[in-house]
Amino acid sequence: MKKFVAIYLGSAEGLAEWKATDDEKRKEREKAGMEEWMKWAKDNEASIVDLGSPLGKTKRIDAKGISDTKNEITAYTIVQAESYEAAAELFANHPHFTIFPGQSVEVMECLPLPKM
Repeated sequence: MKKFVAIYLGSAEGLAEWKATDDEKRKEREKAGMEEWMKWAKDNEASIVDLGSPLGKTKRIDAKGISDTKNEITAYTIVQAESYEAAAELFANHPHFTIFPGQSVEVMECLPLPKM
């Protein structure tokens, strides 16, 4: 089986809309979203290598030094599957974008390191 990293993406606009939602409704959606996320994890536990976690603020490191930056990456999960299609199918109708304000999930194969 191949390994794939799934990157959860969410826009600043989606987050702002989420935060602007009435507290009670947002908490209800958050509870429902986490319940559905854990159900998704249970339903797919044979394929999940690392459930991952939410991600915090971002630092950019380059030849000029270290600086604060922003991107749309909100979390990650590592799964195993026979193909890209099978890995992608694991995330169809995921609560990240059906309940939470997430925009999408992107799946990339974890390639082996080149042999020296």
